[in-house]
Amino acid sequence: MSQSSDETRQQYVSRMGEPLGEASYVLWNEVVLLFRDWGEFVYLFGSHPDRTELLNKTAPIFFRAVQDLLFEATVLRIARLTDPPKSVGKSNLTIQQLPDLVDTAIKDELTRLIEETKAAAGFCRDRRNRSIAHRDLQLALKKNADPLPDATIAKVKNAIVALAAVLNFLTQHYLNSTTLFEFDATPGGAASLLKVLQDGVNKRTIKRPPEST
Repeated sequence: MSQSSDETRQQYVSRMGEPLGEASYVLWNEVVLLFRDWGEFVYLFGSHPDRTELLNKTAPIFFRAVQDLLFEATVLRIARLTDPPKSVGKSNLTIQQLPDLVDTAIKDELTRLIEETKAAAGFCRDRRNRSIAHRDLQLALKKNADPLPDATIAKVKNAIVALAAVLNFLTQHYLNSTTLFEFDATPGGAASLLKVLQDGVNKRTIKRPPEST
């Protein structure tokens, strides 16, 4: 029998203590959703040319907007999760708050993993700061501005995997368990959408009258 979310949260708190357990549980949920949503993005836009062709046949302008928005949302989420523990005097939910909350025996290794994650996610914070959350004037005008670093599917995946490694390191130490964050296609997701679109294209093709000679 699977645990409820409240039971899982309580397990985190009881094994890790309240500050660490609360933060780790919420971060874990953030990364679970990040993996799920990124998997939907890749399924639609990054894994098969035939799927791109189908989207372009049905609503190319709409799906291009969806592609851009989903990608930017993912970049924002990665940037937030790797931000400093405080900004403008207020605390943030971020992996960088974790080292001050853990057992001293694992602090150094955890810090190393977090530094690796920050490095993997650096391009996300730069894009967030200069292009998404704010619009850097010199960059927009293409005047004496450093170009934005490339943001590829591979780089996003590396950053997300690095986030998962941080959380799995914690749960391995405190809970003697880890999470396989990867998701298969699920009902109600991108695969379901593509099936409906393909059915619609097929029916439209059947109903189209033959061209006159």
